[in-house]
Amino acid sequence: MKADDLNGRLLAAVSRSFYLTIRVLPSRLQGPIGLAYLLARTSDTIADTETAPPPVRLRHLAAFHEMIRLGTDTGVSELQREIRPPDQGESELLQNLERCLLTLRESSAPDREEITSVMDKIIRGQTSDLQRFADTKQIVALPSAAELDEYTYLVAGCVGEFWTNLCLRHLPRYSALDPNELRRLGINYGKGLQLVNILRDAPADLRAGRCYLPADELRAIDADPATLLREPATARPVFARWSAQATAYLDDGFRYLCALRPPRLRVGCFLPWYLGRETLRLLSAHPPLEQPTKLKVPRSTVHKALLLAVPVAFSNAALRSLR
Repeated sequence: MKADDLNGRLLAAVSRSFYLTIRVLPSRLQGPIGLAYLLARTSDTIADTETAPPPVRLRHLAAFHEMIRLGTDTGVSELQREIRPPDQGESELLQNLERCLLTLRESSAPDREEITSVMDKIIRGQTSDLQRFADTKQIVALPSAAELDEYTYLVAGCVGEFWTNLCLRHLPRYSALDPNELRRLGINYGKGLQLVNILRDAPADLRAGRCYLPADELRAIDADPATLLREPATARPVFARWSAQATAYLDDGFRYLCALRPPRLRVGCFLPWYLGRETLRLLSAHPPLEQPTKLKVPRSTVHKALLLAVPVAFSNAALRSLR
């Protein structure tokens, strides 16, 4: 596979929505951001491929971390042999892992350092998640809000930080906002998007033995993770609390968007914000734990987001009109 195909066919194979985001970014950002996404999707595939037992997945996560950190591809063949995802796109991604790792080695030193740093955090979050939920015979909940906050930072908030650092270096006129404040908003934006995913996926996670709603908050309403499967409505107070937190984080994402200057960057950051906000509205109207099927925004909402992105790219007034 040619290097150009990494952000083309391969990226489209594993995420059509993020592929659209990548395509609208300034060309100098498409490479490092696309590569970082493919590496993060690789570690996610390793962690989530249930045909391999948890100890095997943990071993390959650690080995993949070393490949990134040390700039080697030792262990790729074994990983490809033992991690066999059912998804065709993810399978193709693993088959092209050596190409991804070579592209990382050939990246500029600053980009490589940023990608390595964000992957350190992401893999740490995925590893702790896999260790915590290794026993699928019982439903395990995160102990407290602090653990949930740390998890959302490690798997998504750090991505907002990475994105901001990369843009500040590659695009001198990225924003007039203080860089530290911009990083804070970027972190919260990423955490908000991850919370939306957690709330949307709560039913499937519960059936798989995972509960991201904090155990101490469930106890406060005389509930536990098993209760949520039998009586899902009991979770409404805790669900509402984290929906409000996700909304607050997406509000920081809105402030982040307003602070950006390059039109193409605004489009790239707007699409996940708009779809995240619309997903939260859908979850508020139809609590996901109480629905027979997984909720997701309709394709028409995605099309609308693409249309709205055009005026938003050039105008904060257009962006504020959507609040």
